[in-house]
Amino acid sequence: MRKRAGLVDSICKDWSFSNREEESEMEDEKGKGSERWKAAIVNLSEMGSNLESLQKLLMKKAVFVDDEAFAKASLSSEQARTIKALETRVETLERELDAAITASAHARSEKRQTEAAQRAAELRAQELTRELENTTKVFKLHMEELRAKQEEISKKDSEIKLLEAIIQTLGGKESTSVRY
Repeated sequence: MRKRAGLVDSICKDWSFSNREEESEMEDEKGKGSERWKAAIVNLSEMGSNLESLQKLLMKKAVFVDDEAFAKASLSSEQARTIKALETRVETLERELDAAITASAHARSEKRQTEAAQRAAELRAQELTRELENTTKVFKLHMEELRAKQEEISKKDSEIKLLEAIIQTLGGKESTSVRY
């Protein structure tokens, strides 16, 4: 009971002492004619009257309890603050967990998309490889045909030269037999 009354008196005495010091300092500045300081003095005077009203209200309405009840109330208050802090921490952790779950789902989705794109690329590469192999086979067949035609042309060319030689030989005998 005395603890609370002593606390209120202490606050009031501290305020009165500091208020007097500030007022004397401000009176020095007041002589300089500063409007700012005048406004500050008015504010301090209002604060003093507000503090006195608060002190009277506390004296009339304050509930004084013994040390044991005060200790229990303090413990309950501390536990309530601790519970509130833990609830806030739980909410924060829940938000972080939700964010992590969302990020994980996004990463899995991106991984699936990447794997699908990779499979499509592999299929396309296989398809292009088959196409290239087929083109190579067709090219080889065309080369074989070209070689066969080249050989055929060479044979026909040889035959033509042989026939020309025969014709020249026969043509030469005819011209010699016509000359005689």
